[in-house]
Amino acid sequence: MSSVDAVFAACRADERAALIGYLPAGYPTVDDSARLMAAMTDAGCDLIEVGVPYSDPVLDGPTIQAAAETALRGGTRMRDVLAVVERVAEAGGAPVVMTYFNPVLRYGVPAFARDLAAAGGLGAITPDLIPDEAGEWLAASAEHDLARIFLVAPSSIEERIASTASASSGFLYAASTTGVT
Repeated sequence: MSSVDAVFAACRADERAALIGYLPAGYPTVDDSARLMAAMTDAGCDLIEVGVPYSDPVLDGPTIQAAAETALRGGTRMRDVLAVVERVAEAGGAPVVMTYFNPVLRYGVPAFARDLAAAGGLGAITPDLIPDEAGEWLAASAEHDLARIFLVAPSSIEERIASTASASSGFLYAASTTGVT
């Protein structure tokens, strides 16, 4: 059982839904985002989605786009995101990274998996990566026991939902609407 699976098992044992919080790393600053995510953990969030700021967040709405832009203007880079993940984990949180896949490719897929696991990250949500194109990520995440959280949309056909669910671990991210979040 992965660490993400253990979080959901604990929530089921308590007969309650999991509370998952989200904030982009580096918003409003790297230190502030780490403190805010630790506070979210203290307030009862079961998982913390640590957003990786990206210059072309096409799936995100205006609020998240503005926060990502603020983080990038402040100089937030992947090493800062991993430092935030580490601080969340040290505060007792269960961090998963939410990232478009281009920053992972730029960092290096094996290095990203290694460094995310070393920082205490439990996995990654990759909304723009489909399992058919995720061979390197599937191998690297398996090597470092990281959850692979893929996304399905309301428009996904049954076969795509089944194949995506089969490739996912931890949980399957089901978008509630088509388009930006």
